[in-house]
Amino acid sequence: MPSAQALRTVDDFDELVRLVKDSPAPFVRYSKGPEHDGRNGTSRDYESGVDMPGLSVTPIAPEPWWTRPTEDWIARRLCKYEELGEQQDRFPWLLTGRVVGYGPDHEPLVVDIEPIVRVGVRALDRAKELYHERFEVSQDSRGE
Repeated sequence: MPSAQALRTVDDFDELVRLVKDSPAPFVRYSKGPEHDGRNGTSRDYESGVDMPGLSVTPIAPEPWWTRPTEDWIARRLCKYEELGEQQDRFPWLLTGRVVGYGPDHEPLVVDIEPIVRVGVRALDRAKELYHERFEVSQDSRGE
C-alpha cells in the first residue's frame, strides 16, 4: 500500500468529481492513509470491542435515485464524516475494494483495497462550501 505521502493528492473538486464518476464503486475513508490501514487490516467497533472483517468506508458515488448533481452528493458525503478528519493525521482518501459485510452503523466493510487519491484541503474546502450553499444542513430526515 502506498504511504500517505506517496498517495496522489487531488485539490481540485471538479477533478475529484470526475474521478468518482470514472471509478467503479468508489468509497471514501477518513484515516491515517492506506499504508497505516494496510498494517491494521480491519476496522474495530469500539462500542462492542469487536474487530470487523474489513475496513469501514462510505460510498461516495451517488445512488441511482439521486436527481441532483453528482457534486452535491459528493460534497455531502465528504462533509457528513469530516469530523473524522479532525483527529490528528487523519484525512479523506478515495479507494475501491470488495464489500465483505456491513458494520453496526450500516457502513460497508471492504477488503482488497485499491487506493485512488487523497482528497486535498482545497477540494475539501470546496465540498464544504457546496454543502452549506446547497443543503439545509441543520435539517434532519424528520424535517426538524
